[in-house]
Amino acid sequence: MRTITKDTISHIGEQVVVKGWVESRRDHGGLIFIDIRDHGGIAQLVIQPETAEAFAVAEQLRDEFVIEATGLVRERAENLHNPNIATGSIEIKVETLHILNRSEPMPIQIHGDAQGGNMASEELRLKYRYLDLRRPKMQDILRKRAIYYKVMRDYMEGHEFVEVTTPILANSSPEGARDFLVPSRVHAGTVYALPQAPQQFKQLLMVGGVSRYYQIATCFRDEDPRADRLYGDFYQLDLEMSFVDDGEEVRTMMEPLIKQLVTDFGGKKLLSEDIPRLTYEDAMNRYGSDKPDLRFGMELIDLSDTLKDSGFGVFAGAIRDGGAVKAIAVKGAAVLSRSQIDHFTDIAKSEGAGGLAYLTFDAGEIKSPIAKFLSLEELEQIKQKAGAADGDIVFFGADKLPVVNKVLGRLRSEFADHFKLKDPDVVALAWIIDFPFYEWDDKANRLDFGHNPFSMPKASVEDLAAASDEDKLKIVADQYDMVMNGYEICSGAVRNHNPDIMYQMFGGLGYDTAYVDTKFGAMINAFKYGAPPHAGCAFGIDRIFMVLMGEENIREIVAFPKNGSGIDTMMNSPSVVDAAQLKELHVQAALED
Repeated sequence: MRTITKDTISHIGEQVVVKGWVESRRDHGGLIFIDIRDHGGIAQLVIQPETAEAFAVAEQLRDEFVIEATGLVRERAENLHNPNIATGSIEIKVETLHILNRSEPMPIQIHGDAQGGNMASEELRLKYRYLDLRRPKMQDILRKRAIYYKVMRDYMEGHEFVEVTTPILANSSPEGARDFLVPSRVHAGTVYALPQAPQQFKQLLMVGGVSRYYQIATCFRDEDPRADRLYGDFYQLDLEMSFVDDGEEVRTMMEPLIKQLVTDFGGKKLLSEDIPRLTYEDAMNRYGSDKPDLRFGMELIDLSDTLKDSGFGVFAGAIRDGGAVKAIAVKGAAVLSRSQIDHFTDIAKSEGAGGLAYLTFDAGEIKSPIAKFLSLEELEQIKQKAGAADGDIVFFGADKLPVVNKVLGRLRSEFADHFKLKDPDVVALAWIIDFPFYEWDDKANRLDFGHNPFSMPKASVEDLAAASDEDKLKIVADQYDMVMNGYEICSGAVRNHNPDIMYQMFGGLGYDTAYVDTKFGAMINAFKYGAPPHAGCAFGIDRIFMVLMGEENIREIVAFPKNGSGIDTMMNSPSVVDAAQLKELHVQAALED
């Protein structure tokens, strides 16, 4: 035996060999105790002076030395049991002890935790990630991630999906983010792009006769990192199904896997076995987000009809200008201090609001600077529609509808955090369907694709051809996302496999057929040779795993992540390369002042 596990207790009376790192060393004069650790756990070694050679070695040991010990497993005295470790009822009486490698003083503490305040900063932990990975928590994460992958593969292969790997050196594809580009040495002036997703390849597999495809795909996007998004490379469960013309078939196929991951693998409770379907429009209007957290209520209430003739000019003016007045009722919020309300006001302003109006319901009274501008009838209707009671506060948003939804959607999440309404042991799933095919890009002052151009629009070729810009904004795609506790964990669609519709959708944005042929020639040409209707999706498996492990930072569940600035401080990447390498790639480095 050389792996330390709780099963070590079954070896009492046997001689064993164990190898690992020195967790700690305690010298009690006549005895030296060593806690030895490997990936399986910790065991206590006892070295007595009678074993002179082993005792001399034990006197040299320091934390994180790599050692090998041979000895007899014996039961500890009952009053010396250690309930904090799985092997706390036994110890190993050492006969021989060898140092396999020494360790310099550790640059980070690996025995503490965040709760105890003993952990190093994230920056240091990532710089010495190979040491940080020795922590039991990180070892557990890596093992669970391997099991997580196996559960997914077993499910997919059990449903006749074939795993196919697709190219990493590919072409640029519009997936909504910047590409990572790789200059070609052989073909001067051209570049490869690392795939943001295997989108075109998996659709070509459908044309190629693969009925059901999947892979755990590495994807690359040059997006700013954040707590729920890795920088650079990330992983997704990518899949596609032939002869599917309805997104519901894909959704129904994949729901059992996600439920299994939540309950059987993650050990969490589903809010509901029945996963709701919400249109994009419905989700935005009810929750102010296209990835709503359904673990709590606090839905947005439309008060535009109630307040259209209000004496409060901010409300009446917003409605008169084509906007809306909406509100959320926050239960128990009357306990908020003035400074706390100011904090939430700053959040509202950061999302585009001019301020944050509210009504406080307290001891049968309504307290607010704006109450005097509202009639008794308006106040009563607000109370009834919001379901407000004593101790609650109703917060308002008044502006253009998208701004109001965005502001109140953000506040809804912030209030839920403040009042601890997000139960970490519960998972709420939902499908968001019928996304807008086009959207208006304020920066470019033009129409653009809402997500990507590969989705099938729910409109005929004739309707597309006749649509004005305003009409185009009403076109929805047969596109769907799955959300989990406020995170988008999946995006998919019924694919546009019709070249005529593809040309028409790009033409609606001013792109001619030559542009489409240049960018997507392989796919367009393939579709001319009997492309089956097909649909699919991709699950963000890093983000799902983060939720299931109860982590709030996605970098905690990956072996070697980059830091919050997109830098790998351990490997010193990105880095400057030799000028000869750049020349070979026909590239010059031009640094801005």
